[in-house]
Amino acid sequence: MNRKLATAALATVALLTLTGQTKPTRPAGSTNWTVAASVTPEGYHVLGNPKAPLRLVQFVSYTCPHCSAFEVESEGQLKLGMVGPGKGAVEVRNFVRDPVDVTVALITNCVPANRFFQTHTAFMRAQPQWIGPLANSTAAQRQRWTTGPFATRTRAIASDFKFYQFMAARGVDRPTLDRCLANEPLANKLAQQTNDAVEKLGVTGTPSFMIDGVLLAGTHNWDTLRPQILARTK
Repeated sequence: MNRKLATAALATVALLTLTGQTKPTRPAGSTNWTVAASVTPEGYHVLGNPKAPLRLVQFVSYTCPHCSAFEVESEGQLKLGMVGPGKGAVEVRNFVRDPVDVTVALITNCVPANRFFQTHTAFMRAQPQWIGPLANSTAAQRQRWTTGPFATRTRAIASDFKFYQFMAARGVDRPTLDRCLANEPLANKLAQQTNDAVEKLGVTGTPSFMIDGVLLAGTHNWDTLRPQILARTK
């Protein structure tokens, strides 16, 4: 992802600013922060104690194979070693790079906040199964994904990639998903946030990471991220 791509993503939709924050939800008396989900005022999703001494920010794209691999390799270790005991929290920021990525991000950001991470992980882990049409699509399919009214495009993507069936298995029916897919203001916001990540923070690709507000140079996988987390959570 570079300045040109980020600007293109931003140009696909108009900017809308959303505010509001949800409180962390976890069983009373529990110290297991892996069940605590919250949303920042900017709309980013956080897993764990929002006041933890370490904040790991992940910039991820749903159509990025390296992001899928990172999720598989890191999820259990991050939850058990860092999030669960309250040593750190994980914040996910969507970095949208194509119409399919935007469509999945609309879905994951549409579910209730306490289901975001469950849905996010499901899409990331299942990416090898659903991403096939991105490489094998016909010219007619690609045209449906990129032309016409916004909701028509996202619903065509959801149909071709079988997202309706994917979410139905998780309790989300078609009318509900259609409403999510029609949320153009949310797509505006995701595009703006991607542009801001490039222009203001220097993010150049996915996955990328920040710890406590500092972008980690040369860190794009679990092998390079893990020792940096361990050094800060001893």
